[in-house]
Amino acid sequence: MALMLVKFDLKKRVKLAQTVWFMYWFAVMAGVLVFSMGLFFKIELRKRSELMDNNESHFLPNLLIVMGLITCGINAFGGKVCYDSLDPSKFVKWKPMLKSFLVVCVVLNGLLLVTTLLCFLMKIPLQFTLAEGLRNGMKYYKDTDTPGRCYMKRTLDLMQMEFRCCGNDQYRDWFEIQWVSNRYLDFSAKEVKDRISSNVDGQYLMDGVPFSCCNPSSPRPCIQLQMTNNSAYYSYDHYTEELNVWRRGCREALLSYYGGLMNTIGALVLLITMLEVSVTVGLQYVNSSLSTLVNPEDPESESEGWILEKTVKETFSDIMANMKAMGKGGKVDEGGDAPAES
Repeated sequence: MALMLVKFDLKKRVKLAQTVWFMYWFAVMAGVLVFSMGLFFKIELRKRSELMDNNESHFLPNLLIVMGLITCGINAFGGKVCYDSLDPSKFVKWKPMLKSFLVVCVVLNGLLLVTTLLCFLMKIPLQFTLAEGLRNGMKYYKDTDTPGRCYMKRTLDLMQMEFRCCGNDQYRDWFEIQWVSNRYLDFSAKEVKDRISSNVDGQYLMDGVPFSCCNPSSPRPCIQLQMTNNSAYYSYDHYTEELNVWRRGCREALLSYYGGLMNTIGALVLLITMLEVSVTVGLQYVNSSLSTLVNPEDPESESEGWILEKTVKETFSDIMANMKAMGKGGKVDEGGDAPAES
């Protein structure tokens, strides 16, 4: 027995074809949306590509762009088929390839579902990519005269101001690296010599952060240097006072931004996948209802439409049987190619 059997007359078939045609062109616009989201996501990642540890983070936007283009093409073709199904003389040329096209549609639905899952799961590797990329970026903050790194300071400052964050995990991360270029240090000064000689790496470390960590909403002038020295400022205790620099680390801030973006894209792609499943089912009904006309020469005769010609269990059994038959056929061919022994 066919799965979800529905009886059709001419009026119902025409209404079905028109509805599915409309849904297909709506799905074309959905494909454009997927392409646009992938392009936007790629641009957002490229803005801070210097802070990414690898290029694997661009896999998801590239996948969205490709899936958007494929979705547009397949849905445009499906819309044309539905439009021509209203005219039996035009539909004849599409009929031999419809089964193959429906298989392509099912594969597309599967790929869209995988894309949806990746949108939700790629936040995990992104977290490690950002952690390592920010750590390296902070090390290169001072290298304003080094080719290839001269824009790192600008990138980090703009990021910290835009996302209201400081350091990798917290503002104290800046205490552990030299972020002031040697070009601006007086190596003859005792303070500079003492700071450099006080650590094994010979770096100029200090309890300070770049200006971009300052919170402009703070009523007190920004304290960005000697942050742990209570005597350096009037009525100041860094243990108890609410510091006027951003407390949130930039890894958390960026992960929140990109994670929210990926969740939104994932939800939209899931809705688009549901739309694609709907138009695939609709096209199957169009195909089956036109293939089962009581009188093929009379377009007004009644017909039946279904999602599957048999039940799910029977269809699965047929597929497995066909696969086994193909496997046996391959073994027979291999045996037939073997040279005969005398």
